[in-house]
Amino acid sequence: MLQALQNYTREFSYNLKLAYPVIIGLLGHTLVQFIDNVMVGQLGTAELAAVSLGNSFVFVAMAIGIGFSTAITPLTAEADGAKDVETGRKVLIHGLLLCVFLGVFLACMVWVCKPLLFQMGQPEEVVALATPYVKWVTLSLIPLVAFQAFKQFSEGLSHTRPGMYATLLSNVMNVILNYFLIFGYWIFPKMGIEGAAIGTFIARCCMLLFMVLYVGLDKRFKTYVQKFLRQKLQSLFFRKIIKIGFPSALQMLFEVIFFTAAIWMSGMLGKNPQAANQIALNLSSMTFMVAMGLGVAAMIRVGNQKGRKDYLELRRVALSLFLLIFLFDAVFCLFFLVTNGALPWLYLDGTNLAEYEDVLAVVKMASNLIVISAFFQISDGLQGVVLGALRGLQDVIVPAWIAFLAYGVFGFPIAYYFGLHTQLGVTGIWIGLLSGLTFSAVFLFIRFQYLTRRLIRLNF
Repeated sequence: MLQALQNYTREFSYNLKLAYPVIIGLLGHTLVQFIDNVMVGQLGTAELAAVSLGNSFVFVAMAIGIGFSTAITPLTAEADGAKDVETGRKVLIHGLLLCVFLGVFLACMVWVCKPLLFQMGQPEEVVALATPYVKWVTLSLIPLVAFQAFKQFSEGLSHTRPGMYATLLSNVMNVILNYFLIFGYWIFPKMGIEGAAIGTFIARCCMLLFMVLYVGLDKRFKTYVQKFLRQKLQSLFFRKIIKIGFPSALQMLFEVIFFTAAIWMSGMLGKNPQAANQIALNLSSMTFMVAMGLGVAAMIRVGNQKGRKDYLELRRVALSLFLLIFLFDAVFCLFFLVTNGALPWLYLDGTNLAEYEDVLAVVKMASNLIVISAFFQISDGLQGVVLGALRGLQDVIVPAWIAFLAYGVFGFPIAYYFGLHTQLGVTGIWIGLLSGLTFSAVFLFIRFQYLTRRLIRLNF
């Protein structure tokens, strides 16, 4: 038994070596969202709810862009495993062009749909605050999706640090700009939550510029960027990226719509439930960054082994990553259960007597949501890492259907009924989130088991 376990635990070191730069970068980004929420929370609960609503509106488009860009990583990893530099170079140029086009298209679509904010049954005060915020965050989609092309390519070559450096630089800039623009310090005007959005836009532009310079100048990428601009475009590579990227974007879209629906339903219950939902969601997002980092490691390592056609090793490596995320999320579960009453106070000002009753209501609701979040840590983390392994196998269509069933057919109706038609309120919405994530984790794992056993059976 111990010997069998060591067969997986001996991979922990290399898995973490690959994953930790991604985790740090993602945690840094989430930490900035946390700091934004804390800063905005000092302005009032309506402002905090407005940031939640504004982000939920843009996150749908962002999910499509980021989900699509993930196609670049497994294709690059497979080419790297097969030592095929020419194919890797073509994946980069074709993936970049598609991401730039998609970023512009998504920004235009969000801009056209912005009037829908007034038709969503949200509190008028919250919508009025969210509208200018959405304008700038929408514009930032263009540099963000273009950045993803370089980041996913670098990660496909097992170079996960450049994305971390770019993200951390962007995060530092974002925090500094937000501090001055939200509250109007020094020579800057006081712009409230619109200032936070402008800071995000500038930081994302700098993040893209950093990644362009890093990939263009670092010697590890030299063979891939040589004659980069003289590459002849081929429809074959556009089709390969779209074939993987489109279902991946749909899968991420279904998940984000599920969580976005939770935000909108919370808003239908009032600004306090929406603010409580934002607090619990932000905390859960921070722990999920570990799963996303390990999911990237799974995508890289599985993609490499697929390129080498070593399916026994592929399965062993993937299972080691599943075990690792289970251990991490067990710790996160315990942490949330112990601290659920204290964590909401990080976001709110308890000395604001004018809003003290609202603050107490938000803290009570958020504490309950954090308890539920504690229990979905394991299923959420597992489904994130298994999904990365399936993307490494370039299996994306069935996982997209699983996501649709888990979130649209199973989880959403539960969230809708218990949230809006029972006394549970926002707690009922989160019961639906827990149900959908658990469904996704179970069936994605079954899918992975089926595919890897089939590959091993066919090749040995």
